Amino acid sequence: MSIPKEPRQIMINLMYLVLTAMLALNVSSEILHAFETINQSITASNRSIEDKNNKLYQSLDAQQAQTGQEARVKPFNDKAHQAKAASEAVIKFLDDWKNKIIEESGGREENGEIKRKDNIDASTLLLVEQKHGDEIRQKLTELREMLVGLVNPGSRDQIRKDLPIRVENPEKSDNNPQADWSTGYFHNMPTMAVVTLLAKFQNDVRNSEAIVVNQLVKEAGDVQVKFDEIQAIAVPKNSYVLAGQKVEASIMLAAYNKAVNPSVTSSSGHITKVENGLAEWETSAAGVGMQTVKGNVTLDMGGRVETRPYEFTYMVGSEGASMQLDKMNVFYIGVPNPITISAAGYSIEDVSVAIPGATITPKEKGHYEVMVSKPGNIIAEIVAKTKDAGTKTVGKQEIRVKRIPDPVARVGSVSGGGILSSIFKAQLGVLAALDNFDFDARFVVTSFDFSVVPKRGEMIGPFPVKGARFDGSKSVTDAIARLRPGDKVYIEEIKARGPDGTTRSLNTIGLTLR
Repeated sequence: MSIPKEPRQIMINLMYLVLTAMLALNVSSEILHAFETINQSITASNRSIEDKNNKLYQSLDAQQAQTGQEARVKPFNDKAHQAKAASEAVIKFLDDWKNKIIEESGGREENGEIKRKDNIDASTLLLVEQKHGDEIRQKLTELREMLVGLVNPGSRDQIRKDLPIRVENPEKSDNNPQADWSTGYFHNMPTMAVVTLLAKFQNDVRNSEAIVVNQLVKEAGDVQVKFDEIQAIAVPKNSYVLAGQKVEASIMLAAYNKAVNPSVTSSSGHITKVENGLAEWETSAAGVGMQTVKGNVTLDMGGRVETRPYEFTYMVGSEGASMQLDKMNVFYIGVPNPITISAAGYSIEDVSVAIPGATITPKEKGHYEVMVSKPGNIIAEIVAKTKDAGTKTVGKQEIRVKRIPDPVARVGSVSGGGILSSIFKAQLGVLAALDNFDFDARFVVTSFDFSVVPKRGEMIGPFPVKGARFDGSKSVTDAIARLRPGDKVYIEEIKARGPDGTTRSLNTIGLTLR
């Protein structure tokens, strides 16, 4: 035997000589008992992972069975069941090889115990000399590539890094100069050690299956239309016009999706285009006074058709001044409120607006942003320059001033109910979201209390947290790491600060882990 130069290889060779000497001294029973203990632990772990995987499959089956969800969920559910079938086939293949090696080594006792746990000839004959170890390697390699191919192409590199199934050649040695995979894993290995190694491969298969199915569950959720209740609305771009001017409006479903275009009808005017989830409507203004437009919006929600009526009004005037609130029919405290003003018979450069107690910032011609600070009602005056260099009030409008509505506290996309344990553990903290609010207003979560009620055991917490993130408290991160399906999580006393400087108390979040 040549003396290797690398210290690591010298140590490997010395350990091999020591093991050989221990076997010769008849102390191998302790080593074999250790392998047997490890095998029992891996086998129990495999059963646990299999149970968790089955729950994921049941969850996907239940989602697919829901009304209107089959078209969305079925492609991912089909892939998940492909992963299951392929994994089960490899698990059975490895089980068959366990039994073949045990039979070749001398079989089992009446109580099921392996007779010759220390036999080193069976694995060498079957898996090395007869080359069946190459079949095991090929099965693991093919399964790995098949599982990676099931997920979205953009996620494959990360999944490939995460999968526990890895088929790598051992390093060259005097006993394995060709670095042959089968020789490195199975040559002169005791039967008990080979059975344990095959159980470890099965564990890699189960964990890889779980990673891929969890990714498919996530991908199925990413393509879901993210609303349960819909409301047809119509927003005119200008609600006060002069005779002969064009009138335009945007018609949509609240919480709309750009990938789904609605079908729209109207009582007057005509639809010019339907694109990116929005229908554009226009007409030429005729008749002085309030005009009303009605119609229906119809949307295919992936198997079920929803229709909602809409109605909006606009004013046609002959002369005078107007102010249009570009986003809402009120002013909100803490955000810039855009307005557009005009006055018939006056150049737009000669028209301005005055609002007591408000800060007004000019933008483009006729456009302003208004900042207000107190709730209530205010009077906005539209002022125009006269020919004699004076000014006159050409219009007034009373406007309500409100505080920004309270946001909804969420973890991810949910504020209550059930959530997959893996998805919950991936969240960073608590969000404060303003639903269906036209302004770019953001609330920041400043504190909350976190507690857990385990499926079995006493309540843990509550733990106070400053800020929005779970990692703001080690107690919280430790509790999250121990969460299991069936546990309940409560996030209470949530505080959030808004752009108006006020701190709001938000809803409690109660979640049950699945």
